[in-house]
Amino acid sequence: MTAATTTKQLSAGTWAIDPIHSSISFSARHLMVSKVRGHFNTFSGAVVVGEDGTPSVTAEVAVDSIDTRNEQRDAHLKSADFFDVEKFPTATFRSTGVREQDGHYVLDGDFTLKGVTKPISIDVEFHGVNPGMGHGEVAGFTGTVELSRKDFGVGGDLPLETGGVVVGDKVTVTLDIEALKQS
Repeated sequence: MTAATTTKQLSAGTWAIDPIHSSISFSARHLMVSKVRGHFNTFSGAVVVGEDGTPSVTAEVAVDSIDTRNEQRDAHLKSADFFDVEKFPTATFRSTGVREQDGHYVLDGDFTLKGVTKPISIDVEFHGVNPGMGHGEVAGFTGTVELSRKDFGVGGDLPLETGGVVVGDKVTVTLDIEALKQS
């Protein structure tokens, strides 16, 4: 593989997120001393690149697909105490712009979770484009964003006797995305 095959820009058209080769994971402070990690198993989305090279991104996450490797915790996270998946089964993202900053990209957009929409900015590293393995071009990205769960009404503050809270407010979300060029 040459450098040219892995560094060329996205061509115009639609690039669908490949959920088999992508992941959406997160981590949050637990008991003020460690981190709890998890991921979402079900999501979809696309990058649409205009003829002028401008990308637009949309994505949807099935919030009830949360998986922290603990069924009891997952059930609590799905409850009205946190995500309230009965009322709010999906989270969505719609980009409003992209900008280059210090050698990487920042994807700005509107994120909706639990019925609350807020602007967010995702730091994105573009890994390039590869011709793929017989099914068309493939592009790769890694994105990270830190969200305040309080901004979206997710969970409350359960205080600890020793100070602090059971679950921290800041949640780091990491997106490892592989997108397939659609014909």
